[in-house]
Amino acid sequence: MPRKDPITMPDASPRSTTAQAGAPPVELDVLVVGAGFSGMYLITRLRAMGLSFRVIEAGDDVGGTWYWNRYPGARVDVHSVTYSYSWDKELEQEWQWKERFAPQPELLEYINHVADRHDLRRDISFLTRVEAAHWDEASERWSITTDTGERYAARYCVMAVGCLSVPKLPDFTGLDSFQGDWYHTGLWPHEGVDFTGKRVAVIGTGSTSIQATPQIVKVAEHVTVFQRTPNYSIPAWNRPQDRDEEAAVKAQYPERRQKARVSLAGDVFEPGTTAIADTPLDDVHAELERRWQLGGFTFLVAFTDVLMSRESNEIIAEFVRNKIRGIVKDPATAELLCPRNFFGTKRMCVDTGYYEIYNRDNITLYDAKTNPITGITATGVQTTQDEVEVDAIVFAIGYDAMTGPLFNIDIRGRDGVSLKEKWSAGPRTYLGLGSHGFPNLFTITGPQSPSVLSNMLVSIEQHVDFVSDTIAYLEQNGLHTIEPELDAEDAWVDHCRELGDSTLHPHDDTWYMGANIPGKPRVFMPYIGGVGTYREKCDEVAAAGYEGYALK
Repeated sequence: MPRKDPITMPDASPRSTTAQAGAPPVELDVLVVGAGFSGMYLITRLRAMGLSFRVIEAGDDVGGTWYWNRYPGARVDVHSVTYSYSWDKELEQEWQWKERFAPQPELLEYINHVADRHDLRRDISFLTRVEAAHWDEASERWSITTDTGERYAARYCVMAVGCLSVPKLPDFTGLDSFQGDWYHTGLWPHEGVDFTGKRVAVIGTGSTSIQATPQIVKVAEHVTVFQRTPNYSIPAWNRPQDRDEEAAVKAQYPERRQKARVSLAGDVFEPGTTAIADTPLDDVHAELERRWQLGGFTFLVAFTDVLMSRESNEIIAEFVRNKIRGIVKDPATAELLCPRNFFGTKRMCVDTGYYEIYNRDNITLYDAKTNPITGITATGVQTTQDEVEVDAIVFAIGYDAMTGPLFNIDIRGRDGVSLKEKWSAGPRTYLGLGSHGFPNLFTITGPQSPSVLSNMLVSIEQHVDFVSDTIAYLEQNGLHTIEPELDAEDAWVDHCRELGDSTLHPHDDTWYMGANIPGKPRVFMPYIGGVGTYREKCDEVAAAGYEGYALK
């Protein structure tokens, strides 16, 4: 079988666009980069405002995360009824989810339905990558160029590029010599992959691996999982969506949506109100067991001090380790799967039968921490001790999170200063929505906003509404530019750092901290103060005439 190179992008024709290479730049009010959930909702808001705009999308259709991530087992880790748009009231009543945690094909079906329902594709240029966005001081426009030479001049530029859209590519020595097929979970072939009867190496044990490996092992002759650092995973208890349960949700959607908007993480589950340190140990274990049986992210917020106290964190960590020991029959394998880092400082995984697969005969867990991978050979994976021969390799090695998608574009603000240069020591934003020196540039669910610590749909809608309302305010008041003031930005950066430093997060090497990318500054990137608190701050800023911004 010919090698499938997942890094090769789809053929760039035919193309949907309104700008032609070599022609003068197309004048727009707004240019949006990305046609995932954020870009799609922006289309509906910008249309209602009567502004001229265009959405630029690298893929050949809508979907963002769910367009690219088609690896086996990919699914949402938030309940489907909550991980959905709230702005189309008829849609939320009409749509029926098939599973409690929707798999990627069902999510893409939903996204395509929304695009068809609202005729969104006519405002999107597909198979086009934005290469550069430079602020032109004289015209007060963003000068934007694409990989095909198209040019736009836009008054506002909105980066809806997603937080996990730039895969960390494999850089193992000898990869080019490998005679089998290799894949990256974030760039999965759209036609799918058949692993039937093959020897497969899975490198990495993060969320994508925890979702993909149980599916691969069902058909492969043998799977070798190369684990450097084990991860905590909580069962999803996924099942078909119960229609009576769904009807009850639909009857209370307005209340549920509002509850999610003012919650800690953008969801309706109840966070605990007591600390482990103040609770009898038997009661702690009982509550953890109750939440384990519920499944999903409710487990992470069982108690208030999980991410604050080393002692309390160890109690919940050992609870999960004991669950692993109870599931995995081989004691040595079970111990290898038991994480020793803090619980919850890495993104907590939600699985469907992950630990159970290690009771199968056709899977081997390889300790890549004590026996590191040194390279790839023509026939397999080479470690310091031996070579594991395989027919295919799956790289589940993650993403250049949060800043990577923005740095993938040459963004330059006042005086030609690049965003990458300004953020060389870590993100510097006001509210995670923009950065001083970059007028009229908005970042949807950017660093220093709740983003990846929340139900992304709730955060996306809040950001799109804020950006749309901000542009409307400028238009109504005859204003041309908006830009975070330096003092406000500095204060927000300090606030985000102080909140992060009050937790255990900075004490662990995670992609939240940028630790998975060599040379990336170690800075806790998300805002951890909570979705509701963050929304309240944004509302206060807007109500005060965009306090903290310079308007002109």
